[in-house]
Amino acid sequence: MENNIEVEVKSLISKGQYEKLLEFFNNNAKLIKEDYQETYYFDTKDDFRIQKNNFFSKLVYKKGKIHDETREEIEIKFSKDEFAKLEKVFLLMGINVQIKWFRDRKQFDWHGVDVCVDHTRGYGYILELEILSNETEKDNKLQILKDKFSELGIEITSREEFDNKFNYYKENWKSLI
Repeated sequence: MENNIEVEVKSLISKGQYEKLLEFFNNNAKLIKEDYQETYYFDTKDDFRIQKNNFFSKLVYKKGKIHDETREEIEIKFSKDEFAKLEKVFLLMGINVQIKWFRDRKQFDWHGVDVCVDHTRGYGYILELEILSNETEKDNKLQILKDKFSELGIEITSREEFDNKFNYYKENWKSLI
């Protein structure tokens, strides 16, 4: 069975929490990579985006609504220098960029959990825990992530709060960055 379900739990955190979490994960987890990402969300009914990072570009489709805890994810990787062409194809099809997102990410492996400690310009600091799963194991994996948040002493941010913050960013991102 294919592991194409992204199971994700996240929290908006303060700069102080960000710094403490980086120290914790640097001491207690394996650093996978440090990355700078530019992500363009397109104005479509589904969650459709392109991203350029330090290593490659990719096209990403996530089924369901943004901030869902579990959803199918499809990624297609391209060389890093293909990013501008990807954007141009969508613009030529009349699909406009809705949001641009500029993020510094530190990614760790913590006991088999993918941990991302992020700072997004104009948006803030986020802790994200993720596991890829198949359909039958997604609820089990979600509970593992929630238990890990408890272990860290970090409250999971509600979907409503994330939606409100995201919608504010969507309306104001050009002035925020």
